[in-house]
Amino acid sequence: MGAPSINIVFIEKGITAMERGERGVVALVLKDKVKQQVTIYSVSDIPAGLSPDNRELVEMALMGYQKSPKKIILYVMSQDVATLDAEYQEMEKYFESTSFNWLAVPSVETDEKTQELVTWIKAQRGLKRTVKAVLPNTAADTEGVINVASSLFKGNRELEPEKATARVAGLIAGTPMTISCTYAPLKDFTDCTRLSPAELDAAVDAGKFVFLWDGEKVKVCRGVNSFVTSTDVKGDSFKKIKILEAMDMIQDDIQMTAQDNYIGKYANSYDNKCLLITAINGYFAELIREGIISSGSSEIDIDAQRNYLQSKGIAVESMSDQEIKESNTGSRVFLKATVSILDAIEDIDLNIYI
Repeated sequence: MGAPSINIVFIEKGITAMERGERGVVALVLKDKVKQQVTIYSVSDIPAGLSPDNRELVEMALMGYQKSPKKIILYVMSQDVATLDAEYQEMEKYFESTSFNWLAVPSVETDEKTQELVTWIKAQRGLKRTVKAVLPNTAADTEGVINVASSLFKGNRELEPEKATARVAGLIAGTPMTISCTYAPLKDFTDCTRLSPAELDAAVDAGKFVFLWDGEKVKVCRGVNSFVTSTDVKGDSFKKIKILEAMDMIQDDIQMTAQDNYIGKYANSYDNKCLLITAINGYFAELIREGIISSGSSEIDIDAQRNYLQSKGIAVESMSDQEIKESNTGSRVFLKATVSILDAIEDIDLNIYI
């Protein structure tokens, strides 16, 4: 008869994790003469009517890193200053029901809308959406915002952080799940804001996404987001773009797959809870094989289930852990998972003895 269908779906998600993880979706918001929304997969899809500057921004986003982004959702707002507030509200509403990974708005600083987008991104992530924004000069202190804080140059022409957000969003979206964008070369640029080693260290510690000149070419210094204030709930691992991407993918996969293939389709018995746990663990096993995580397991959250039963007036004091697990919890399923996400090699200590 084969494995139950939910197990198969979760395993398939794990098998395709690498492919999906290395080609993210960029939401690129520009201002031009004609308002429009266009899905772009290649240069040939870029609307002919875009200004040369805007066309260049789309082309930069398409460059990606080891891969190009899966697609770019191009959202073009009006250039009318008088309708700026309404344009941003309309754009935010559009993307509240549109799937994407990385948002870049290369006019956001000029429009004085940076903090508004920080608030919006935080609210979206609070709703369990795994969206993120690439913003210029923004010390947002949140894992959902990349703070681009240095310029790129093509000859004598400067691409300031605001415009560089398009290139960074595409680069991160094209970074495979098993590596980071740290030291990613940007050969399409001839120089960057030159920072000393001490200044680079200080910038990274402050949650800034900056570039470095290695004597020959421009590179990303380190793939970090703007999160700097660690807590007991969120440690230093939340500061790294690579690790957060894996966290977000795992959350999306488990949440959406359970919604589509489990919720409402099974009685809430202990056996069916075990079916879901087995399926999730099968998904983790595939992520281990893909080299995305080193370990992962899920199980019934006994403490949460005990608290739920107690809130319903059930005397849990005399119940064993197994009795807690097998108890009727209405429509609620209480699970917990422990996952160890693999980081990329970024720091090498080499002592040479002669």
